[in-house]
Amino acid sequence: MHPLRDKTAIVGVGASPQGKIPGSTAISLAVEAFKRALDDSGLKKEQIDGLLTMPGSTSPEAALNYLRFGETVGINPRYTGSKVMGGGTAGALLHEAALAVNAGFANYVACVFGDAAATGGSRFSRASGWGDSWAIWGFMSACANSAITASRHMALYGTTSRQLGEIAVACRKHASMNPNAIMRKPITIEDHQKSRWIVKPLHLLDCCLISDGGVCVIVTTRARARDLKQPLVLISGMGQAYTTENMEREDWWYVPHQKLAVTDAYNMAGAGPQDIDVAQLYDNFTSSVLLWFEHGGFCKVGESGPFVEGGRIQLGGELPVNTAGGNHSESYMEGWLHIVEGARQMRGECGERQVQGAEVCLVTGRGQALNCSNATILRKG
Repeated sequence: MHPLRDKTAIVGVGASPQGKIPGSTAISLAVEAFKRALDDSGLKKEQIDGLLTMPGSTSPEAALNYLRFGETVGINPRYTGSKVMGGGTAGALLHEAALAVNAGFANYVACVFGDAAATGGSRFSRASGWGDSWAIWGFMSACANSAITASRHMALYGTTSRQLGEIAVACRKHASMNPNAIMRKPITIEDHQKSRWIVKPLHLLDCCLISDGGVCVIVTTRARARDLKQPLVLISGMGQAYTTENMEREDWWYVPHQKLAVTDAYNMAGAGPQDIDVAQLYDNFTSSVLLWFEHGGFCKVGESGPFVEGGRIQLGGELPVNTAGGNHSESYMEGWLHIVEGARQMRGECGERQVQGAEVCLVTGRGQALNCSNATILRKG
């Protein structure tokens, strides 16, 4: 049995309002999320002695974000720092927090993110990949990377755009049950098919949102968590995997290192795909979700297209996915809200979108130019 299995708990989660919030800043939104997570946990500000942050795209202090945030809220952590790994940051910082509290570097670690990307005009439209060199191939947005994934999967396995639409429809259906989601109006497969192209074969409704918002997750040891107000949500398994290779690898589009991250998380937790009751899978684009199903062992390689059909990934189906709406419909907080929803599902507090009897949740993240990935298994305590 892995020595860190079930030794760490998420004891507080909080999120600011999401959407387009004029007058907000990355710091102000992060502070609001921090206050809500403190209230959720029952902890006092003075008890937070660990602080890990991710600067947003509109954070002028960049790597000094942890200093700016700590100064703003008035805490002096003994363990701290900032990290930027795109959509892989939330999971990576969660894992770092788990290591820190179990090593005695801190008792209570707050992991915090805030961004005003929507009001700041971010379009994520810079050249993707290393420097500007990928621009000569037309890689002028993050969507281009995932368009390669989608087109290759379609060519090899017969995956269809309508199957990608199943993911978008499921996310929106779940968001319609989430009062905090930005996009709550249900959509159909036909709506998906009629939405404009962004990078073929990906439509507008294959793409995530651009949002203002803040998120905070507070972590401590299982022993300390027993004395706090929320039901136990245990971090049962953790896995991370990275690659420094890109287009020089023939299978780069398939991001095979993601499978290593999920496998390591399964091994630590002593679990497998058959144990997962609900999943929060990083969905910057619908094609990303297809790969997570295959990397997570829920279906064979090339079979994720048919796997998502027939309501299987919707509430009431075999594997409900992104039950708050995900990056597509809840808000684009670069995967931070996936952790929040996973914790809330394990607490059983999600109302009409609650997966009945859920005890184990898989949460995944990925970021940068598809180079980093992580997976976390959350378990009801």
